[in-house]
Amino acid sequence: MITAIAVDDEPVGLDIISKHSAETGLVELKAVFASACDALEYLDKQKIQLVFVDINMPDMSGLDFAERVRDRSLVIFTTAHAEFALQGFDLAATDYLLKPITYTRFLQACQLAATRLSQSPAETRSESNNLFVKDGYNWVKIDMAQLLYAKAEDNYILLVETGKRTLTRMTLSNLLGRLPSDQFIQVHKSFVASLQHIKKIEKDHIVIGGEKIPVSSSWRNQLLETIKDRH
Repeated sequence: MITAIAVDDEPVGLDIISKHSAETGLVELKAVFASACDALEYLDKQKIQLVFVDINMPDMSGLDFAERVRDRSLVIFTTAHAEFALQGFDLAATDYLLKPITYTRFLQACQLAATRLSQSPAETRSESNNLFVKDGYNWVKIDMAQLLYAKAEDNYILLVETGKRTLTRMTLSNLLGRLPSDQFIQVHKSFVASLQHIKKIEKDHIVIGGEKIPVSSSWRNQLLETIKDRH
């Protein structure tokens, strides 16, 4: 059984999570809280594996709450606002449940939590090495190990993975803030490249994934220094 708590300032939200938890046979809901601050005090005294937390709360946002507990508990966000999903996945949340929460969707999230809890630390880190972006009406997972490069196109970013391309509305600076700085580097005002996938560095371009990507002189020296430091 997964030990869990739920945090939501709306009683109906807590009632639904309590009901669904009892039905799963996977989750033992130890306590529910209408206040994030009260939940934090509880977690200081009790070891809990999983936290269901609403994002919009008056005393502390669910995102801030998750940042404070992420090293000791898995987090599943619950909210009526889909626009918060991106920030939730930035915090390596286990899952994101959009209200009204169906039992089927709740069970899927609990099964995912159970899988994560059964993994070794190395496997867990590997599982979180991804990026979720919005493509039209869908959320798409980008595997950063397979991400070759990203190209800015007006107000969009083209993310090129091995055998897959995804276009999402985002700025290059925002993308850079979400990518591991030891794995990706900006090589041009419009391009970010994966260091591990670079095959060749030439005067004004790099070869990556069988494609030539332009390199600006202002970024070329930084790229060369970074490459030297890695070898």
